[in-house]
Amino acid sequence: MTTAPGRRSSTFTRLLRHGFTDPSAAEQLLDLDALASVRSDPVLLEALGATADPDLALRGLVRIVEAGEEGERQVLLDTLVTAKPLRDRLLGVLGASEALGDHLARHPRDWQALVTYESADLHPGVAEFEQGLADAVDPDSLRVAYRRCLLTLAARDVCGTTGLAQTAAELADLATATLRAALAIARTAAPEDAAQCRLAVVAMGKCGGRELNYISDVDVIFVGEAREGVDETKAMQAATRLAAHMMRICSDTTVEGTIWEVDANLRPEGRNGPLVRTLSSHLAYYQRWAKTWEFQALLKARAVAGDPELGAEYVDAVSPLVWGAADRENFVPDVQKMRRRVVDNIPADRIERELKLGPGGLRDVEFAVQLLQLVHGRSDASLHSGSTLEALRALAEGGYVGRADAAQLDEAYRFLRSMEHRIQLYRLRRTHLVPEDEADLRRLGRSLGMRTDPVAELNKAWKRHASVVRRLHEKIFYRPLLDAVAQLAPGESRLSAKAAAIRLEALGYADPAAALRHLEALSSGVTRKAAIQRTLLPVLLGWFADSADPDAGLLGFRKVSDALGKTPWYLRLLRDEGAAAENLARVLSAGRLAPDLLMRAPEAVAILGDPEGLKPRTREHLEQEVLAAVGRAGDAESAVAVVRGVRRRELFRTTAADLIGSYGTEDSPAEQDHGALVDRVGSAVTDLNAATIAGALRAVVRERWGDTLPTRFAVIGMGRFGGHELSYGSDADVLFVHQPREGVSDEEAGRAANAVVGEMRRLLQLPTADPPLLIDADLRPEGRTGPMVRTLKSYEAYYRRWSLVWESQALLRAEHMAGDAELGRAFAELVDPLRYPMEGLGEDAVREIRRLKARMESERMPRGADPTLHAKLGRGGLSDVEWTVQLIQMRHGWAEPGLRTTRTREALAAACAAGLIPAEEAQTLDEAWVLAARVRNAVMLVRGRPGDTFPSDARELAAVGRYLGYEPGHVGDMLDDYRRITRRARAVVEERFYGAAG
Repeated sequence: MTTAPGRRSSTFTRLLRHGFTDPSAAEQLLDLDALASVRSDPVLLEALGATADPDLALRGLVRIVEAGEEGERQVLLDTLVTAKPLRDRLLGVLGASEALGDHLARHPRDWQALVTYESADLHPGVAEFEQGLADAVDPDSLRVAYRRCLLTLAARDVCGTTGLAQTAAELADLATATLRAALAIARTAAPEDAAQCRLAVVAMGKCGGRELNYISDVDVIFVGEAREGVDETKAMQAATRLAAHMMRICSDTTVEGTIWEVDANLRPEGRNGPLVRTLSSHLAYYQRWAKTWEFQALLKARAVAGDPELGAEYVDAVSPLVWGAADRENFVPDVQKMRRRVVDNIPADRIERELKLGPGGLRDVEFAVQLLQLVHGRSDASLHSGSTLEALRALAEGGYVGRADAAQLDEAYRFLRSMEHRIQLYRLRRTHLVPEDEADLRRLGRSLGMRTDPVAELNKAWKRHASVVRRLHEKIFYRPLLDAVAQLAPGESRLSAKAAAIRLEALGYADPAAALRHLEALSSGVTRKAAIQRTLLPVLLGWFADSADPDAGLLGFRKVSDALGKTPWYLRLLRDEGAAAENLARVLSAGRLAPDLLMRAPEAVAILGDPEGLKPRTREHLEQEVLAAVGRAGDAESAVAVVRGVRRRELFRTTAADLIGSYGTEDSPAEQDHGALVDRVGSAVTDLNAATIAGALRAVVRERWGDTLPTRFAVIGMGRFGGHELSYGSDADVLFVHQPREGVSDEEAGRAANAVVGEMRRLLQLPTADPPLLIDADLRPEGRTGPMVRTLKSYEAYYRRWSLVWESQALLRAEHMAGDAELGRAFAELVDPLRYPMEGLGEDAVREIRRLKARMESERMPRGADPTLHAKLGRGGLSDVEWTVQLIQMRHGWAEPGLRTTRTREALAAACAAGLIPAEEAQTLDEAWVLAARVRNAVMLVRGRPGDTFPSDARELAAVGRYLGYEPGHVGDMLDDYRRITRRARAVVEERFYGAAG
């Protein structure tokens, strides 16, 4: 074909019109002598244009023609243009699969397998595939025969003769025939082994469920028995050799490529267990050691090759174990673990292209269906199917899944599986990644019938179906629970109350009957409120089930909804602000403290929907608000009541941020820097308490003295308050200092200061709906027997004459918190020489500190407490770390400015930077301190009251574990880790505090 320079030929234009992306190359191929007899036939171009990739199809056709013998070429071309079935099948395969094009180039006569079009050929089963493999006598001939059968199967698929479910079933049947052929080859090679044993091959996974991919590992389990008169050990050795040989026949790569991997890792003990076991050995393992996921895998067990009677015995024996798995003691934590494992371990750069494991992927559908089968299949044999689509249909018919949801999920699953099939068919490689290359996406889209703009249409359809799966993955667990208590359309099937209770129990609800009552109260009726609740609750129930106490989460949600249900903004906030509903679910189901704070003023739920709402407010911000509130109040009592209300709201903000940061959300992973979490809580609670005291001080002074107290007055924070390390349940340790104003007598000033302190403490502890703030002044000179308030001169005189070393140590935490800032600075200047003595501590003082610490360890530990698990006073706990750091501060603070801080972690980092403690030891102490601090916070969050030890109640202990980042069922690991980390810290304390180092 020749055309004038600069002009395109009519063939070029026709090729473009028929979907070729490289018309020039296609034109050259059509000019080859091999295609001379058909190049101008319009039927050929039209058929090529109908394929997924016309360029690829044409290249494949040329390769087959050129590889064939002279007489056979014309037969192929003549048949091609005259027989539409062959034309559609052959070109369809060549345009969709480069790998099958390679096979046909190596075996050019195999195109004839596509000519026949008998009715039996349209739906072959295992028997037809066995016939197709009958001549295979070695691995190479088996591979060739397998590819020939696969060729006919793929042709029916790409031409639309068979649908997704039928194609997947045929692939499984072909795999069954192939395993039988491979086992026959292995037996022929070792007849003496075959004579000693019975061997059954049980298919698992997608092969067992008759829903196989084009290229997928074929999961199997081997069951063996000795033949009569044969020693069992020898028989098992023979069976193992046969099984291993059969696996190699399928898996090894030869000149004819490979078939697929045979994977036996689903067997008991996985790859560490024997390849072949007897039936009794299998059952002993399943009854004693198996985990829930292993029974989930056995859902699809199906005997496919070898001894049929032995295979059937195995399936019959494990079936009751499968359908009784939901009764196992650890079923709920195992299920929760499996649900969270769905998208685990996917590299971040691949998760968006993962068709199988990514969010909204195939695994979401399969897992959801299998879990519902396990839960409800105990009492409903109609759910006993290995096929995902058949099981989904049975779940819908039984009312376990809404019909509309099931239909959407079915459609999405078929589409995603079709994508997966076409991706794998191209090169016959095992992959679940959607390609990135434009040409690959175009071929994929066209193979699924998208012709106008294949890439855009494909991406749009894929995202739409993935979104449906992602949404329904949670919904199908929980929507029928609502349907069980709500009014449904006539004829719509639904869960019975018993089935709903079974599902709730399986998902971790301890009191399913109460949970159903809550659901009924929230979602029944025809009001807009009930309609919105029915939309929200399926997802909320899933989030509650992810916590240690789903019942508390649902009960809390009902209480909040009862309190706020009539406000116009509440349900709208939860419905429209994606983060608000999830944040509320986390907060309500993680323990008692946050819900208690919320229920005292439910409108604080608005904080959870504000992107900035969880950030702690600065002390300046808080003081502005409380002082303005005090200025508006009529008297001190009402003023302090408002101030305490602000404190309660801000405590809720802090607890909510802590819980959400520790648990993480779907859009924001859990905070990995646990030290930062502890610091944020400590700083937020400290700032909040300081602002609260400042507000109470202003309120008391204003009511009795107006704007000016007769004496300057300051509140000095001590202990964890001064160190900005308060936990939720901490008291505020303080010292009170005053300085009489000019012209005011010491007596008058003292009376005023004591009156202020007494009234402040009273108002901050009055029984109200808001949590009290307990002010503890026991660290003052002379302790409880000394004056509550002293002047600066009195402090100076006491410390100069009477101060003990423990008081100097306590003053390391002293920091101004409220009142007269200048007086606070003066107090700090007064005590600096005591806490950072020039030239450091003398040896007598060091010995005294060590003696005091040892005495505290022996006397203050609560009777019966486990010293390895006590967060404050136990081995390697808060006290150990803090005393060690404080000793370093008192010995070296005079020379190292970085040590002059009230904060433990800052001082420890400064000591490390100054070379006073090795980095590894500093890290050990810091890790233990942060962990112990988090344990105290967790106990308060979970129980609603302070504690220094892990709870004894199993559910509370599990909730502490979840807060600390441990999955359900791993509280033992949590306790072991705590002991290990604090044991290492104690070793450092022994060296740095009690030893000679430092």
